[in-house]
Amino acid sequence: MTEITVIDHQGREHRFAAHAGFSLMEAIRDNGIYDIKALCGGSCSCATCHVYLESDAALPGMSEDENDLLDGASERRENSRLACQIKLNGLTGALRVTIAPED
Repeated sequence: MTEITVIDHQGREHRFAAHAGFSLMEAIRDNGIYDIKALCGGSCSCATCHVYLESDAALPGMSEDENDLLDGASERRENSRLACQIKLNGLTGALRVTIAPED
């Protein structure tokens, strides 16, 4: 299980544990945090699950597709990622993310 802290658009912290086999986007939505629209359902084609990583839990690097989508985000930062592309398989350590403002 991965311990996750999510900061929503109102600045509230949500803490929960998530099981392997899911994406960060799925874990966030499954825990009732609906600030992530995830319009494409996690197929890496819309960037509506944009988050800022506040911790580094030894995540794999981003794909070229993810990078290209984030290039179109007006609020992109150095620590930007798409939550649908962060798989919770075998992660060690805790994840802390802030949901990016909507474009």
